Amino acid sequence: MSKLEGNERWKTKMIMTEHVEQYEEQQRDTGNKLITIEERTMVRDLILLPYIDTMVGKNLKEMELSSSILKRAYLMAGQAIQRRIMQDTYQLQKELKQRNIKVLADEQDEFILYYKVFCRGYQERFGLTRDVMRTEISLRLTQYTAELGIVLKDHFK
Repeated sequence: MSKLEGNERWKTKMIMTEHVEQYEEQQRDTGNKLITIEERTMVRDLILLPYIDTMVGKNLKEMELSSSILKRAYLMAGQAIQRRIMQDTYQLQKELKQRNIKVLADEQDEFILYYKVFCRGYQERFGLTRDVMRTEISLRLTQYTAELGIVLKDHFK
């Protein structure tokens, strides 16, 4: 214990209130620079959406070669889902840009895809395993299909 510890007089003399305010403001600003959970979810979705679009596109090409009698209906549904994917991608890009967040592909491991996330002056490495990607893609495709189903149900009531 130093001579100054325990001496209450020195606590008020060492730091001026304006310095305390500056320090607290600086801490608040630093806290705002870190990426939030919501923003991480947005980054994950932005990474996944091009993969989903590619999968739907490949499926549409396969369907074009099909001789199914519902071929036209499937193609229209697939195109509607693809438009929705594009809208979501555009919205995410716009929102992340407003929040000063940039996502770049980094490297690819056997089971993990890495991305660099630049967030308000900080850089972070973001990785997604292939299993997580498969699961999230499946969930998103299910969501898009369910949304399309609701629209069709409402239309044909």
